[in-house]
Amino acid sequence: MRVKRAAKYGFCSGVRIADLKVKRFVAAGGRGAILGQVVHNERVVDEMARLGVRTVDEIASVAEPTIVFSAHGVPPSFHQEARSHGLQVLDTTCKFVYDIHRESKAALADGYHLVFIGDPKHREVIGYTRDLDPGSYHIVSKVAAAETIDWSQFRKIKIFYQTTLNSADYDDVVHAIEQHGGSVERGDTICYATKENQDAARALSRDPEVDVIVVIGGKQSANTKHLWEICREGKPAYLVQGAGDVDPAWFEGATTVGLTAGSSTPDYVIDEVEECLAAIEVPTISARRA
Repeated sequence: MRVKRAAKYGFCSGVRIADLKVKRFVAAGGRGAILGQVVHNERVVDEMARLGVRTVDEIASVAEPTIVFSAHGVPPSFHQEARSHGLQVLDTTCKFVYDIHRESKAALADGYHLVFIGDPKHREVIGYTRDLDPGSYHIVSKVAAAETIDWSQFRKIKIFYQTTLNSADYDDVVHAIEQHGGSVERGDTICYATKENQDAARALSRDPEVDVIVVIGGKQSANTKHLWEICREGKPAYLVQGAGDVDPAWFEGATTVGLTAGSSTPDYVIDEVEECLAAIEVPTISARRA
């Protein structure tokens, strides 16, 4: 089987830095626990556990000296709560996430009503909104939801995007707000790594040489799921966590498989899957005729 990787895929700089920070922390003798998955990938979480850095669901569960805040960021109040428990903080929050925290805070101070385009259950969005007055913001991701809100009641509106999304895919939602709102602005908080991965996945799905696409990533990774949704618009596409999930039956009649991966997928997992795919035997021309 011939394997063709997307032009852009895998670890973004924010995830790579978060992974490296934790590993350096452990190498220096640090002991800590991570609040939630440091990145949304089960292989990375398992690797961290083997290094002695376990994952916990709440600050009160941390018995180690240090709590690690993940690349997704946390509500600002979590820093104070951690200190109140006597914990040191290792902060691995992505730069782009912090940009949104800063810009949304400034917009709120300037009298804007905030709108976050994204998933209200995603940890990144929770980090932006948990400490805010519920009347100061909305979270929307569908046109139907946006049209149920009276945007004219807000003098100024500022829109931010969850970093795992491609803003171009949500233009219809923003237009619905702009049509009924007063002064509407969009925050310049695009994660270019996410956009590049998605654009490359779209190109892969349109590549005439590619018969099937495999997308690699964690079960809880929003950006990986979106890559899979993009790919399956043009080709049969399958979402896997690793080589063990690959089914040779998917590739019957195929000669070239496209490969891409979410921004929380380690390089070594991508290499393992590529090796697995390349080992799949493709029938020869004579065998097909027979």
